[in-house]
Amino acid sequence: MERTVYVDADACPVKDEAIDVATRKGAAVVLVSNGGMRPSRFPEARIVVVPDGPDVADDWIADQCRVGDVVVTADIPLASRALEKGAAALGPTGREFTAETIGAALSMRAFNQHLRETGESKGYNAAFSAADRSRFLQALDRILARSA
Repeated sequence: MERTVYVDADACPVKDEAIDVATRKGAAVVLVSNGGMRPSRFPEARIVVVPDGPDVADDWIADQCRVGDVVVTADIPLASRALEKGAAALGPTGREFTAETIGAALSMRAFNQHLRETGESKGYNAAFSAADRSRFLQALDRILARSA
């Protein structure tokens, strides 16, 4: 059974990196988006365009992923759903979500959302860095190597 790397692709800064590592490790790659992706830019990947709407791409990925697959996403609820299906979940900054860490990540997400809603926080995210990219490459390589 071929492993698949599913990429929550709309705002993902590591699409090319995910394709490179997955292809080298013999895994299929599926980029899931609400639109705006040019297939010719990613010839090694299957591109799935889902209808607009909240969580439509997340729902598609959660329905498709299975044990041994990898889901690349910054969306913590999607990471949780992937883990429930037996897939690995990896953020674009190289943060791997696990059964041991997902509860705390979901709690922190809810807390930060509360702060944004009450105006206590503006909700700015840190800029994506070269170190984030490097951590992602290493983590995806490690995940695919251990599930081989």
